[in-house]
Amino acid sequence: MPTKINLLQGTLDMLILRVLRAGDMHGWDIADRIQLLSKDVLSVGEGSLYPALFRLQDQGWVESEWSRSENNRRARFYRLTKAGWKQLEVEEANWDRLTTAIADVMRSA
Repeated sequence: MPTKINLLQGTLDMLILRVLRAGDMHGWDIADRIQLLSKDVLSVGEGSLYPALFRLQDQGWVESEWSRSENNRRARFYRLTKAGWKQLEVEEANWDRLTTAIADVMRSA
């Protein structure tokens, strides 16, 4: 099993926005999807996930509403807003610049 890696500050917001591109999801699904897509390297706990979701809502990048989950439980579902789609583009561009810069340093050092 791969070692879990701590997320860089600010990357959780970007990952949540990226995962929500697929459509409305409740918190458990968001965390599960991040873990699945990262091949179990990234694990997002409730103590990190929900403050991030509330922060993204406060910034106007996601919105939510109560609905029923697949197992008929009441859950808050989150979706990207128009501003969230735009922010995701910004985050992806910044991420590309950051990872390229880190790779450059790692190759040259």
